[in-house]
Amino acid sequence: MTARRVAVLGAGAWGTALGDTVACNGHHVTLWAFEDAVAEQIRREATNERYLPGVELSPDLEVTSSFSAALENTEFVVSVSPSHAVRSVMEAAGPYLADQTIVSASKGIEIGTDLRMSEVLADVLGSGVLERFVVLSGPSFAAELVRHLPTAVVAASASSRRAEEVQQLFQNRHFRVYTQPDVIGVELGGSLKNVIAVAAGISDGLELGSNARAALITRGLAEMTRLVCRLGGQEHTLAGLAGTGDLVLTCTGDLSRNRTFGLAIGAGREPKEVLDGMGSVVEGYRTTRAAHELAESLNVEMPIVDAVYSILYEGVGPQEALAMLMAREPKPERWS
Repeated sequence: MTARRVAVLGAGAWGTALGDTVACNGHHVTLWAFEDAVAEQIRREATNERYLPGVELSPDLEVTSSFSAALENTEFVVSVSPSHAVRSVMEAAGPYLADQTIVSASKGIEIGTDLRMSEVLADVLGSGVLERFVVLSGPSFAAELVRHLPTAVVAASASSRRAEEVQQLFQNRHFRVYTQPDVIGVELGGSLKNVIAVAAGISDGLELGSNARAALITRGLAEMTRLVCRLGGQEHTLAGLAGTGDLVLTCTGDLSRNRTFGLAIGAGREPKEVLDGMGSVVEGYRTTRAAHELAESLNVEMPIVDAVYSILYEGVGPQEALAMLMAREPKPERWS
């Protein structure tokens, strides 16, 4: 195997886990950290105590807070910043980028523009980046991947060659990577599932039971599929790892920040109070607003997304939002 040179931009939990995975695969990996203190701590102790406490990282994983040091002579650049920071990070990285394969591992829709991450990168780096763009998504908790627990994700790209190269870069005995071409479906699946996970958490916080959680997951998937298809993605993508797989994980897993956020709201706490106390990014909070605006502009009906939006942004109580959701007019199960 030929060792490749890889930069990972973002030293949060997911970026650190992905960087460690590629380093363990025998490649030259430099992890870029926004915070000097995080970079120094990883260099000194080979752990990321802020985001992945107690996990020993590969000694071959290099770390820096300098873009030039991270990006010099790289073949792959993995973008793993929170979705709201992708634009600013990639603008700063832009002068050091050439023709590298860009791998997006951020899950979200940009607030204000309603752009997917591939569209943000095209806006920042030029439309030519889409020819070398790959999105990596699927059901994956960083804390499990970094402990080498079995995980499967999907790499989607308009270029089958680029997708296969990313597959080879990441795959090993505990991390299985599938390929497919539907960038739109994979990006939106990884983003929208966070909103449904907030809803599932609120439901569990209200102690509404397993029936309600199952209904939210299933009908949430229907909403996701409607929006994905309207925007040109494929329905079958939502039946795969980036749709159903990620949705089930995020709605039921105890490590899900979005579900945890919803649980606290369902238990009676105010959204802003919960956010302030979590100390980590809850992508579902921002994505709820973006998804609501996107669905409204396209006239796509997404009642669960609307209910979560009303709770997070309009001060509607969870019980009131539930009552409005359940009182909707009866419909066939499949409609568009």
